[in-house]
Amino acid sequence: MITALLAAEGVAQLGAAIGAGLAAIGAGIGIGRIGGQAMDAMARQPEVMNKLFTNMIVAAALIEGVALFAAVIAFLCI
Repeated sequence: MITALLAAEGVAQLGAAIGAGLAAIGAGIGIGRIGGQAMDAMARQPEVMNKLFTNMIVAAALIEGVALFAAVIAFLCI
């Protein structure tokens, strides 16, 4: 009985770790794509650099917020 409970707790911890890791990987990929595409856009049209930079920062902050929320939810599932 006790070993089954310990195994279930271990599986829950493994699932939380995998969920938090996937959230971090997704955020990294998303922010990388935003940064790369913003640099491409700035190279093509340097006159709109300030507007692009502002929008890039807002989008990166939203992605970070979602990743943090996903990590918190993953750890609360334990």
